[in-house]
Amino acid sequence: MQVINNYNAHTDSKKRITLRKSKYDYYHVKEYDNGCLVLEPRELVKPKNISDKALKVMDESVANLKKGRVSAPVDLSDF
Repeated sequence: MQVINNYNAHTDSKKRITLRKSKYDYYHVKEYDNGCLVLEPRELVKPKNISDKALKVMDESVANLKKGRVSAPVDLSDF
């Protein structure tokens, strides 16, 4: 990996760090017991609405599963 930005930062009175020139508004943070922090960018998007037809099909599928009306198992060993 190539270093794009390199600087020292310090925490403020509320234990926050400011990221300079950050490309994203949201990050997922992983903190390790050795003190390392890993920031992964996140893009928050609104979930698309599920159509009424899709909901109906899902309800029918769950009803069939509960009644035991299922297909034969699919062989995924090739993958």
